[in-house]
Amino acid sequence: MTIHVVGNVCVDLSFRLQRLPQPGETLNAAAAGEGVGGKGANQAAAAARTGADVVLWAPVGRDAASERVESLLATEIPKLDLTRLDLPCDRSVILIDRAGENVIVTAAACAEAFDPLAMTGLADKWAAGDMLLMQGNLQPAVTAACLKAARDAGLFTILNPSPLPAEPLDLTTVSLLVANRPEAEALTGEADAERAARRLQGMGAENVIVTLGAAGALLVPAGSLLRIPAAQAQALDARGAGACFAGTLPSRAELSALTNSLKPENV
Repeated sequence: MTIHVVGNVCVDLSFRLQRLPQPGETLNAAAAGEGVGGKGANQAAAAARTGADVVLWAPVGRDAASERVESLLATEIPKLDLTRLDLPCDRSVILIDRAGENVIVTAAACAEAFDPLAMTGLADKWAAGDMLLMQGNLQPAVTAACLKAARDAGLFTILNPSPLPAEPLDLTTVSLLVANRPEAEALTGEADAERAARRLQGMGAENVIVTLGAAGALLVPAGSLLRIPAAQAQALDARGAGACFAGTLPSRAELSALTNSLKPENV
C-alpha cells in the first residue's frame, strides 16, 4: 500500500514570543528560525517516519527557496514528485507563544495554482488499495476532483480540511475526515464534538475523527464511537500537530478496522 499525500510545501519563518501580539502592537521575538513546512510536507514526513511507503505530490517555484526546500524534503521523504511552477515558493509566517500556541499566515500562490490531475501523473501512479491524504491548501474544486478520482479508483481517501475553504465542502467522496474541534464546529455549527462528528457524517463523510487536543480524539465510524486518549505531555510548540496526527493515521491500529471494512467493493 502506498500513501499518496497531495498538498503544499512552503518555507516557514517562525518567531517565538512570550505572548501573541494584540492588533496594532509590535513585539520583539525571543528567537526566530526558518525551515520547511506546509501541511502536505508535514503529513508526508510524518507518514514516512512511520516506515510507510509515501509519495508527496506538491508544487514549488523555480526560485532559490524552492531548491532549498526540495533538498531538505529529500532527506525526509524518499519519493518526491514536485511540480515546478513559474511562481515564488509558498511561505508562511508563524508566531508562537510560550505556551506553544500559534497563529499562521501563508502566501500560497503555488498551492492555489496546482492541479495534480492535470499537471502530474498522479492518476497513473496510484492503485486500488492505496490511500490518498489531502488537506485544504489546494483549490476546493481541485481537492474535490482528486478525492472523487481516487475513490473511483478504489483508494481510501483521508481529508484534513485545514485551512477551511469559504464555500461548503463536498464530503461524499471522503472515507475519513479529520478535523480539530474548532474546525468541526465551523463546518457544522455544533460546539459538541460528538454531535459535530455525526453531522459531518450526515454531510457525506463515511468516518470522522475530531481531535480534542489534550483530551485525545473521537473516532466515529458508522454506528459507533471510539474515544482515543492522548498521552500526557507538556506542549512546547503546536506547529504541525494536526498534520503529524493525520500523517501517522494510516499506520495506526485504530484505522485498520476502517480500512478493512471499506474495501472498494464495499464502498
